[in-house]
Amino acid sequence: MSIYIRNIVIIIVALMFCSDIMAQSTNIKGVIFDTKNNSLPGANIYIEGTYDGASSDANGKFSFTTNETGKHVLKVDYIGYESFRKEVELTGKEVYIEPNLNESFNQLNAVTIIAGVFEASETKKAVVLKSLDIVTTAGALGDISGALQTLPGTSTIGESGRLFVRGGHSGETQTYIDGTLVHEPYTTSAPNTAVRGRFNPFMFSGTVFSTGGYSAEYGQALSSVLLLRTNGLQQEDQLDISIMSIGTGVAGTKLWESGAVTASFDYMNLTPYMQLVPQNINWNKYPQSYNGAISVRQKTGKSGLLKTYITFDKSSFSLDQEDPDYLPGITNNNIDNQYLYFNTSWLGTLNDKWSLKTGVSTTGNLDNNGLGFGDYYGQLHGANAKIALANQISEKIKIRFGTEYFYKYSSVKYDNEPCSVHYLLNFTSNMIAVFTEADIYASNKFVTRLGGRYEYSDYLKKYNFAPRISAAYKIDDKSQFSLAYGLFFQDPANEYLIYTNRLDFERANHFILNYQTIKENRTFRAEVYYKDYFNLVKYRLTDHLVPTDHNNTGSAYAYGLDIFWRDRKTIRNGDYWISYSYIDTKRNFRDYPGEAIPGFVSKHNFSLVYKHWIGALRSQCGFTLKYSSPRCYNDPNRADFNSELMTPYRTLNVNWSFLYRQNVIIYASISNVTGFKQQYGYNYASFANDEGFYESVPVIPDAKRFYFIGCFITLTKSGEANQLDKLE
Repeated sequence: MSIYIRNIVIIIVALMFCSDIMAQSTNIKGVIFDTKNNSLPGANIYIEGTYDGASSDANGKFSFTTNETGKHVLKVDYIGYESFRKEVELTGKEVYIEPNLNESFNQLNAVTIIAGVFEASETKKAVVLKSLDIVTTAGALGDISGALQTLPGTSTIGESGRLFVRGGHSGETQTYIDGTLVHEPYTTSAPNTAVRGRFNPFMFSGTVFSTGGYSAEYGQALSSVLLLRTNGLQQEDQLDISIMSIGTGVAGTKLWESGAVTASFDYMNLTPYMQLVPQNINWNKYPQSYNGAISVRQKTGKSGLLKTYITFDKSSFSLDQEDPDYLPGITNNNIDNQYLYFNTSWLGTLNDKWSLKTGVSTTGNLDNNGLGFGDYYGQLHGANAKIALANQISEKIKIRFGTEYFYKYSSVKYDNEPCSVHYLLNFTSNMIAVFTEADIYASNKFVTRLGGRYEYSDYLKKYNFAPRISAAYKIDDKSQFSLAYGLFFQDPANEYLIYTNRLDFERANHFILNYQTIKENRTFRAEVYYKDYFNLVKYRLTDHLVPTDHNNTGSAYAYGLDIFWRDRKTIRNGDYWISYSYIDTKRNFRDYPGEAIPGFVSKHNFSLVYKHWIGALRSQCGFTLKYSSPRCYNDPNRADFNSELMTPYRTLNVNWSFLYRQNVIIYASISNVTGFKQQYGYNYASFANDEGFYESVPVIPDAKRFYFIGCFITLTKSGEANQLDKLE
């Protein structure tokens, strides 16, 4: 009997225990959202340490039952978002949650600062241009600076050819290659004749053009910087042959297991061309040049890359120019120039947290200008050495800091035997700089960059400190705002320093607000800015050679709007971009009698670039249309300074690339095909004649149009490569 009683008791206890378990069963349900209250399907919801859980449905809803009791942690996981954890007490009562998941941080998807920056790259998703765009723009004639003049923020100055950015003079833009400074980045020319950039675009794979507000790593530039990155490693050996109407060139690349070398040589002789095409200039010797470049890339260790880049150039020409200052009204310019630039750099990681970038560059430039009434010799030697470290302190904080050294020697020698005028002027400058910068991500949507730069010049015996701050906020996956503020300093121009060191750094403040959206191969970008200048150099023209008459009392301001639109979707096989800039600026510097609009600024600048691939003709054709409103110039016969207006700048450039074979391209282009008349003001005599009138001669282009035709042949083992991506 006792056995039966015992079994009954066991059964009763077991039933009571099961009843208790059933009573403790808890239903957990809810909906999973992101921070914008969008439901998230496929999220995993579970109780930590158990197998109890579920996945959210298409509407973000979920529901599951658990027999666990007491306090437990409920966790929600979703790819691309931070995990959600919440402590809940399971008592049998239903648990309901509606968590809002925060997007997890990922620097690859995070917002990037773009205020003032146009970047051409093949790897970054946020850029508005590709490397290809820099060299396939009609009218650029293979010149990087020429292509950049189709972007907002620039003014086209036909008699110069240099980059003038947002009211700044061309000397306020500096060029860097692989992080180190380039002195004299433009070719030598006679007065009022356009120059070109010295560097072969074939040698570069990346370009960053900053119209202001740039990183604290770069200094000695009041307005903007142009950053060029030499090529990395290619896929195969290659030989390029160029046969052109203005000369010939050859370039070759040889690869090995962990490196490559590329060498190029070009010979340009415009004699046959200029004898056929009418010129506005009386040439005594047509332009000729020899130039070449060597680029060596070598992998080091697991992540390092050592680069060495050398380019040289030798050019000469002779021409007669009308000059109202001299009888019989003609000045002869016999110009010879020699140039050498050397750069070596190393970039790599030291460990999981640290990376290192270092480089050294040297520049040598020698000008010999026989003026007919005297000989002018100009010499410049420059060097720059930099070392920069970067540390990924945490997932959301990265710091960069470093130091660099600048050396500059400049001399001018002038000999005029008939007038017994001889002088030699020179100066040597050494400068040290340190910089630091931190990128701080609050989230994928917001980043702030804080930095500063310190410089000291032993020649000026002055120092400066330039704080920089910029930030960006991502509205959504397609759009963002960026802003930037900073102080920027620069040495006075060499033409002033050679007379005196009793000067201070020139200074500019930048304020920039940017909006950009990129959606379905369409890009819209708008940017407003304000710049004010202090400590600009002023002098009295009649006493230009007197050191005490140079001072830093000059000032200026500039503000404006830049708009950029690019569309690679609407027109099949077509690609175009439109740029527009508005600027209001005035300066009181140099020999200006007061505040005035400088002669190197157009209030309105417009450009339209179009490219189209015609498959049936195996051709890529394109055109560039540019317009700039009239610029000011000064007529000393008028009472008001800089009160006269030039004719507006207008040009239509066209080009055509015909793929004769996969590796053979026939290319042709015409600049100013419609023959718009260009005139860049007048060159006035320094002194009035007997009637009190200042005589003048017009400043006009070398020729009304420029024609180019060439054949470009590429030889590789595969036979697939060509130079279509390198033609202007």
